Amino acid sequence: MEIDSGPTHFTDFRSPDTNLNGGECMNPMVVNAFPVGIVHVINSGNVESEVDLRMEPSVGLEFDSSDEARDFYGLYAMRVGFKIRTGQLYRSRRDGSVSSRRFVCSKEGFQLNSRTGCPAFIRVQRRDSGKWVIDQIQKDHNHELGLEGENNSPVLQQKPPVVPKSLVEVLRRPKVKLLGQIENGGSSPSGIINFKRQKRGGDGRQPLPEPYTGLEFNTANEAYEYYQSYAESVGFRVRIGQLFRSKNDGSITSRRFVCSKEGFQHPSRVGCGAFMRIKKKDSESWMVDRLNKDHNHDLGEQMVYENKFSTASKKFIEEETNGMVSMDLGEMNTGKLIKRSRESKIGTDWYPVLLEYFQTRQAEDTGFFYSVEVDNGSCRSVFWADGRSRYSCSQFGDVVILDTSYRKSNYVVPFATFVGVNHHKQPVLLGSALIANESKECFTWLFQTWFKAMSSCRPKSVIADQDIAIQQAITVVFPGAHHRFSSWQIRAKERENLRSMPIEFRYEYEKCIYESQTTVEFNTTWNSLVNKYNLKGNAWLQQMYDKRESWVPLYLRGKFFAGIPIGETVESFFGTQVNGQTPLREFIPRYEQGLEQRREDERKEDFNSFNLQSFSQTKEAIEEQCRRLYTFTIFKIFQDELLQSYSYIGIKTYEEGTICRYLVRQSGNENDKHAVTFSAVNLSVNCSCQMFEFEGVLCRHVLKVFKLLNIRELPSQYILPRWLRNAEYRILCGAESGVSSQELKAFMIWSLRETACKYVECGTTSVEKYKLAYEIMREGGKKLY
Repeated sequence: MEIDSGPTHFTDFRSPDTNLNGGECMNPMVVNAFPVGIVHVINSGNVESEVDLRMEPSVGLEFDSSDEARDFYGLYAMRVGFKIRTGQLYRSRRDGSVSSRRFVCSKEGFQLNSRTGCPAFIRVQRRDSGKWVIDQIQKDHNHELGLEGENNSPVLQQKPPVVPKSLVEVLRRPKVKLLGQIENGGSSPSGIINFKRQKRGGDGRQPLPEPYTGLEFNTANEAYEYYQSYAESVGFRVRIGQLFRSKNDGSITSRRFVCSKEGFQHPSRVGCGAFMRIKKKDSESWMVDRLNKDHNHDLGEQMVYENKFSTASKKFIEEETNGMVSMDLGEMNTGKLIKRSRESKIGTDWYPVLLEYFQTRQAEDTGFFYSVEVDNGSCRSVFWADGRSRYSCSQFGDVVILDTSYRKSNYVVPFATFVGVNHHKQPVLLGSALIANESKECFTWLFQTWFKAMSSCRPKSVIADQDIAIQQAITVVFPGAHHRFSSWQIRAKERENLRSMPIEFRYEYEKCIYESQTTVEFNTTWNSLVNKYNLKGNAWLQQMYDKRESWVPLYLRGKFFAGIPIGETVESFFGTQVNGQTPLREFIPRYEQGLEQRREDERKEDFNSFNLQSFSQTKEAIEEQCRRLYTFTIFKIFQDELLQSYSYIGIKTYEEGTICRYLVRQSGNENDKHAVTFSAVNLSVNCSCQMFEFEGVLCRHVLKVFKLLNIRELPSQYILPRWLRNAEYRILCGAESGVSSQELKAFMIWSLRETACKYVECGTTSVEKYKLAYEIMREGGKKLY
């Protein structure tokens, strides 16, 4: 999940940061940017001419993708002397696809002390051709800029300078002499490295040569072992990155070996851009054709291997996994890849501090709960929740988000949160945790502990990462709950696995995902896409298709997610105040401050809902009914649907007994049409758009049918108690869900305690208010006995 300090409602989301190291070109200018109407030239060597590095951003400048636009703006910023951030994105209301993006100065906004509200930005818009064009720009900054050429970009690495022609000629000299030196005078007649004859550095042996463009190998396996050994000597680890196949016969034509810290999909990764790419030649040998040696993290830590890599102990990964595996290769055991486990310092560093905090909170809040996972006397994972979070879960625990934002960066502390959505559509904290590791056992313990703390209130839906360990834990602890994958992780995987695909494929891919209206249409379009681009052997696409019910909008619409938009990244509950990089000494103060700020926002919305009235836009009785019942936020959603219903036409297409079916379409738009089925027996209704099932608010299509049937008030089953003004005072998860009497008693205790706490807080502000609060409680107590 993206950490953002933007709007606090779930109705306005910021875009996730994009992996800025997806490109492979080692040249300083990695984008193909050309003003509209100007054609880029391809010389006789089939190499595209580069854009002038001094080009200023201007309206009309065109790019092949938004990523290229970002890279171009980042390089411009680096030269001028400022940093950039990825700003807001805008989606098409028609199909949900990204239609435009903003890239802003890092000092835009005021969420951090270092920001000055700088207005500088560029905005790129996607055209029908698939190209992205700058349509808005602001170059003026309200702060001093750095020295020209200074590397200020926090997200873009400065690429190596363009190699002078004389140096290129040196690098392209015949390699026989160099290889002869490497092999103790034994020259290689072909000029190709035979890795089996190489000797690694250390222990008095001759060091490996530095990789360079043009270096050749007999096989891809030899290239991999060479780069692995080079990495070991320099001080970093290697992962097997993406491969590229021939469109003619499907054979592998090139592949990448990357630093293990490339990308952001794993907590230990920092977006490192170092890589080596090899390309297959007509002679069946392999040559390094692209290379980046620059890392954005410290080197020098020698890698530890339980067993050294050898050709005999393993098969090359491209045969074992068809080239689709990308994981850490830090350890090897009997030829099998093992993820290197990360040492947890929760018990030694964090637990003493947290225990003191827990004890203090328990003295203040009798509903405070915490639990520690212990293994062989050592503290591992820790979970805690105060009384307010436990009470909030009884009201809003039907949809739970497991926020593991710490996994996006090289974290200091693995801090995770359980977050729900309250009746104002604000995020509400349902529990916090430090996670020892990312195993099935760890997540199972975490879910079981949360479940116990919340008096066994089962969620209907869980939004969490796609990891197999999390999937298995959810199946065990929350059987029947629908697991929806985190959008930031889906996007990251798409960038990693589809970045080599042409722009036409990406456009058709997004159209298939966001515009399919039926399962038949989705399956047909997906299969057509796979066949058209010869992707039947793509393991990642097959995996995502098998899991389509957990991320494709079509399959999620019928599940209740409190209206949290599909395909959007949910902001972190604590924003920038608490994250994976928060130092130990600042963690508790920042945690308390962030929690109090969120709860103050909730109190303000509660006050407004109880003391202010929304304006009516119609004279409909149904609008007045919802105005009295719903919170401001939910009423605005309902009111908008009601107003939109006036532009729709409803036609009865079927009737049998008490069942009627209507076709509801928008005036002047034949494509916007939905089927609404109504039963007069219990006033039940359902629409093909499934808005009520997903969000809990009736859609414009149903409201149109209600008007045709002269139904003047919403049936009670279509007014969810969780959206009412008094939602926090209702025993939703107890009285209406058939839980045990013990659980119901716990919910009532939390509700009464919360109400009493408000009396105490208000009654202690002055002596007069104390006397009044005491008298109210004393008189009320008389009625109970």
